Amino acid sequence: MHPVEALFVPLGRAMRKRRPDEALSLANAPELRTGGRITLTSPAFADGGVIPAKHCGALIGTSTSPALDWSALPDGTVDLLLVFEDLDVPAAVPGLHTVVAFPPTGGLVEGALRADDPRLRFLPLRLGIGRYVGPRPLPGHGTHRYRFHLYALDTRIDLTALSSSAELPGTLAGHVLASGTLLGTRTT
Repeated sequence: MHPVEALFVPLGRAMRKRRPDEALSLANAPELRTGGRITLTSPAFADGGVIPAKHCGALIGTSTSPALDWSALPDGTVDLLLVFEDLDVPAAVPGLHTVVAFPPTGGLVEGALRADDPRLRFLPLRLGIGRYVGPRPLPGHGTHRYRFHLYALDTRIDLTALSSSAELPGTLAGHVLASGTLLGTRTT
C-alpha cells in the first residue's frame, strides 16, 4: 500500500457501513428501462470479477480503460452511451466515474476511452473534466462494485447540453433501444 493511501485507511474503516442505495443506480432509472438486451463483456475481467490494477485510478493503476465487447446492436442504433459508476462509494448515491457517448462500434480496445479522441463525447464530471476515471475505492472502505452500463440509443446525444449527470435520465427517456451491464470489483 502506498504511504498516502495508509493515511486514509482510518477514514475508510470509519465509513465502511456508509453505502448508497443501489436502487439509485442509473441502471434503475425508469427512463432507461428497455426490453432490448446487450451482452457486455471484457477480456480483462469476468462479470463480477476483479478489475485489474492497470484499469484503476491513482496509486493503484494508470486509469487505462479496459477493452469492452458487446453483442449485436439493435437496428436503428444511432449512438452508444457508456456509463461507469461506483455502487459502493460512501455517498448518498452511486458515484459516476465516466459518461461517454460515441458512434456505434462492435467494441472498444484497451485504452480507447481517451479525452483526445474526437469520436468520443464525454460528460465532464470530476473537476469539469470528461475522461475515463478508473476505480479508486477509499482505502479501508472494503470492496467496491463498479458497473459499466452500455445503452444503444436511437438518437445522437449531446452531452454538452447537460449541466449535470442528473439530467441524463430525462435526456435519454424514450431513446433507449437496448442496454447491458458488466460488473467488476476492486478492494483496497
